[in-house]
Amino acid sequence: MTDLSAPAREPGTPAPRRGADPVKALLHRHRELCETAVDPLEIAAGLEAHGVTDRTAARFRHRDVFSLAEELYARANHHTDAPPAAPPAPAPRTTWAVLTLLPGLLCLATLVALRHTGGQTRLLTAAAGALAVHLSLRAALRRGPLSGPRCPGTALPVCWLVAHALLGEGLLRAALSGGPDTPPTGADWPLTAATLAALALACAPAAWTTHLFRTRTHRRLTASRALEDFATSVRPLLLGTVALQLLAVAALTLLTATLLDEAPALGTTLTLGALLHLSRLLTVHGFTHAPRVILAATALTQAAALAAVFAARLPGLAALATPVETLVTEGTPAALPALTCGAAACVLLLHAARRLTRASAHAHAEARR
Repeated sequence: MTDLSAPAREPGTPAPRRGADPVKALLHRHRELCETAVDPLEIAAGLEAHGVTDRTAARFRHRDVFSLAEELYARANHHTDAPPAAPPAPAPRTTWAVLTLLPGLLCLATLVALRHTGGQTRLLTAAAGALAVHLSLRAALRRGPLSGPRCPGTALPVCWLVAHALLGEGLLRAALSGGPDTPPTGADWPLTAATLAALALACAPAAWTTHLFRTRTHRRLTASRALEDFATSVRPLLLGTVALQLLAVAALTLLTATLLDEAPALGTTLTLGALLHLSRLLTVHGFTHAPRVILAATALTQAAALAAVFAARLPGLAALATPVETLVTEGTPAALPALTCGAAACVLLLHAARRLTRASAHAHAEARR
């Protein structure tokens, strides 16, 4: 007769036979994880990734997954033939701090230099400055808290989003009035340089908030005794990290707008800054699929909106520009990037609240460093 009082078996756990040692069966099922783990935390994170919860641990006579992981770690035959390879030494804090400051400082210096040059000298200055910012940004993303696994397919969408923040508002305004008739930086097609400078400077606070989030979550991971308790404690930390980054971006936007004598585009800068920060935060912890999809979808939406405005000039296609014209009429040209980036950032925040509150995300991230 079936025992209706027995709890249902959850994914990732074997069905123990009567009289058998259930922990031994679980150890056999996850032998590689248990034998190669450097501590019980890594086993707990791996079990969680395979669907083992605190409720499952109770079937093995343990109060939580952490307690079960400790027994598995103690009973596993660890490989002792050779000492474990020493992890790579982390980059000194002063090194990555300087690296994350460079993109913003170089970008600001380039923008200031462009205002004092003209003709061919201006083109050369722009090219040299863009190259310097690009190289310094790559260096900042390869060292320190912002370093993570490669995320192919995001470079082009990010370039589009940044270029749209720089040129898009003026281009959209000019396109709706029948232009553009002049190149960028003219009266009909101005650049939003303060937004670009603020986003480049925001690389430094992004590194610090990511470092803060990683160290605090690791401390809570080592102190937690239940997966649900860990997730509950990490959610406000994640929201606080994002809030700190947004405050830093807002302050930098006001600062750069004052230095460059421009009106601060807070809506565009804050939403794009939040989108880029959340994308990098997820990438650092190994979640690359969602940032790649969301960034590409946001860039395509902005490109489609601009294309619709120009396509509406063709005979019989005037209705294509109606949604964009309505959005700009009811608000401003900055409403398009603010709306698209803001919606994308909200989606990524919900995704991060689900993924980054799992113990496996942080234990695996620590193991990769």
